[in-house]
Amino acid sequence: MNAIISASELASESTGENPPLLLDVRWQLSTAKAGGAAPFDGRAAYEEGHVPGAVFVDLDADLAGPAGAAGRHPLPDVARFGAAMRAAGVSADRPVVVYDGGQGWAAARAWWLLRWTGHEAVRVLDGGLAAWDGPLESGTVAPEEGTFVPAPGAAGLLDADGAASLARSGLLLDARAGERYRGDVEPIDRVGGHIPGAVSAPTTENVAQDGRFKPADELADRFKSLGASGTSQVGVYCGSGVSGAHEVLALAVAGIDAALYVGSWSEWSSDPARPVATGPDPQ
Repeated sequence: MNAIISASELASESTGENPPLLLDVRWQLSTAKAGGAAPFDGRAAYEEGHVPGAVFVDLDADLAGPAGAAGRHPLPDVARFGAAMRAAGVSADRPVVVYDGGQGWAAARAWWLLRWTGHEAVRVLDGGLAAWDGPLESGTVAPEEGTFVPAPGAAGLLDADGAASLARSGLLLDARAGERYRGDVEPIDRVGGHIPGAVSAPTTENVAQDGRFKPADELADRFKSLGASGTSQVGVYCGSGVSGAHEVLALAVAGIDAALYVGSWSEWSSDPARPVATGPDPQ
């Protein structure tokens, strides 16, 4: 199954015999300091208008554990994640389509978690809600309880040591903006820079101006130029395992399997014992 679905394909499938369950995961990364602008309220945005039938999923509450030493968005407790997915109506025998406001990061996090825990039919709406040209509905949707039971896989997940090793033995991509990779600025975490050996690959370069993914062949060429040879293992990290999931999704579109370091820079940089590289080169 493809990793992404277009708005027109979604509209067609939604009237079919086995319509996909829709999950709305609107979320925005906030770097505002105390006393600044109010954080984005995904649930309020959902209630104001969403794709008909979609169920809201809260990234911070349902797709991540409490922030701490393991990062700002560590893996959620598997049992709690399963309960949240069942409450949202997720079942293993029903396809799922996930979308967000258009950036794709939050939707990709849900896609990655569901795939990693064993759901075999999950796709992301390419371009998010902004690409949907059909009607919207307001209020909330109360789905029937799903039956999905998560079964995490052994592959597809990196910890800090695994990421450090892969940066030397394979290809570890840093999905953050180039200035954060270089250490020019660091608006969120303790220190700027990157994991030694990691290659800068901003996830924003995987999409066109309209927020949709670039064609698969263009993405394949991009990752090949970054060192994805087809034989070496590929891993991705970002700030806290959200935009990195979007890069894993882009790699999937290009036909390349990749693992995600969920703790990412927020975990790595919180440990003063972990080495930090700066500048434009992997080192």
